[in-house]
Amino acid sequence: MSVISIQSQVAYGHVGNSAAVFPMQMHGIDVIAVPTTLLSNRPGYATLRGRVLDAELVADLLRGVEERGAVDHACMILSGYLGSPEIATVVADFVARARLRNPALRYACDPVLGDRDRGLFVQVDIPPLVRDRLCPLAEIITPNHFEFEWLSGAKAATTDQVITQAQVLLGRGPTTVIVTSAELADTPDGRIDTLAVERSRAFRVRTPRLPISPNGTGDLFAALYTAACVLDKDTPDALAHAASAIFAVLERTAARRTEEMRIVESAEQLAHPPRSFDLTRL
Repeated sequence: MSVISIQSQVAYGHVGNSAAVFPMQMHGIDVIAVPTTLLSNRPGYATLRGRVLDAELVADLLRGVEERGAVDHACMILSGYLGSPEIATVVADFVARARLRNPALRYACDPVLGDRDRGLFVQVDIPPLVRDRLCPLAEIITPNHFEFEWLSGAKAATTDQVITQAQVLLGRGPTTVIVTSAELADTPDGRIDTLAVERSRAFRVRTPRLPISPNGTGDLFAALYTAACVLDKDTPDALAHAASAIFAVLERTAARRTEEMRIVESAEQLAHPPRSFDLTRL
């Protein structure tokens, strides 16, 4: 079982591949990690070193991965933060090429574009490429609430509106839309919703809201959901597993009062969450 994971990498902290690789490995998955950035740490600290990689280098790394036969044997491709529109194009070309070579290969796109606090935080040319090139290639997309509204082009303030707008995105190619960090009119106080929508069914898992908001939670969720899919869990089971595992990490992070997620010390909880949250079919 292997996943080709294409996203940012930091030396310090847990975002991008630095949040995604270890959790997938804890599920027994071999991860082929291809960086789009090499940074000392995530933005938000007083200093930031490193840079977005040249698109030619990312393309060369992906070509080398193909030359090793990884595309032939991988179960899934996962992409996250891209860094530049040129890298977005490189990733789209790679996914299309890989799918021709291995039709059984699935693609999960985490459209890392922004959040409700900061709005869009990527270069202006990246969101249209993610919407128009990457998402249509994907079986699974995992936007947060803000990204979901941007991709669908409409506000979604209720569960019914999320389902309606998700159907728009499903019509463009994906088979499953996962909306994370959803704060809806029908979400109770002190709770946060994660919804999975497919063409004929939809599910919701509701977890307690914790008094923290660390970076990289979307990257971690996408990795956990991808791992569950690789292990052949159906959509509701994969959703429940990912939500329960990420809650275990965030609960430990809140207890430690650290800025970075406590992923490594939550190793056992990643694969075997101590708490399982109820799933609702919508």
